[in-house]
Amino acid sequence: MNKFGKYFYTICVYIFLYLPIAVVIIFSFNNASHSLVWQGFTFKWYGVLFHNSALLRVAGHSLLLGVLAATCATTIGTLAAVSLFRYRFFGKKILHALIFILILSPEIVMAISLLLLYSFLKIPLGFWTLLLAHTTLCIPFVAVTVYSRATTLDTDIFEAAMDLGATDFTIFRKIIVPLLSPSIIAGWLLSFTLSLDDVIISYFVTGPTFDILPLKIYSMVRLGIKPEVNALCTLLLAFTLFVAIVSYRSIYKKKEPT
Repeated sequence: MNKFGKYFYTICVYIFLYLPIAVVIIFSFNNASHSLVWQGFTFKWYGVLFHNSALLRVAGHSLLLGVLAATCATTIGTLAAVSLFRYRFFGKKILHALIFILILSPEIVMAISLLLLYSFLKIPLGFWTLLLAHTTLCIPFVAVTVYSRATTLDTDIFEAAMDLGATDFTIFRKIIVPLLSPSIIAGWLLSFTLSLDDVIISYFVTGPTFDILPLKIYSMVRLGIKPEVNALCTLLLAFTLFVAIVSYRSIYKKKEPT
């Protein structure tokens, strides 16, 4: 394949990936109510969106759930990653394999499993079942992200700290956490995005008293794509882009010269 063919192929791939997103963004500014024909530029659908109190309440639910799930998953996932990296214990290899199995398993399997568990324990579906489900979904991703960074650390630093009288908690707080902070931040941002975008698991474990944004958008789209849905999707895309940029900078930022 010549140079022109490589460029043409690359451009076609990017068009295929991003053209649907561009269409959503463009038609969020379309003046038409229910038409795919361009009828002028307007911001009114964003005004309609921000005056929709029910949708804003659901968006608040999703943000609260995402922050709490990401924080819980990051805490548990980081501790699990550090334990797998630093300590030897019975079943370590099995636990390591189970983390990857959770990542590779279909979400529908986890959704049905959690639903059966809640039914067996007679736990009413609502906010707490969603929080537990989203935390369970995100923990493996945090553990893998932090563990991959931990394997690059020099263990001689820990031995030197122990020779100077540092306890395990002091080593964790003053050495491990600062060194792993980029991957911990990346894991939190990834967890927040996964929680914000999840539909399959949320559909099975949510209750009638607590609705979230992905399910709300799904119910709205089933009745026809309205312009405010395009506006909402555009705002979500912008927020996701912001999270991706912050995550990228957290992972790949260069160390300051000393």
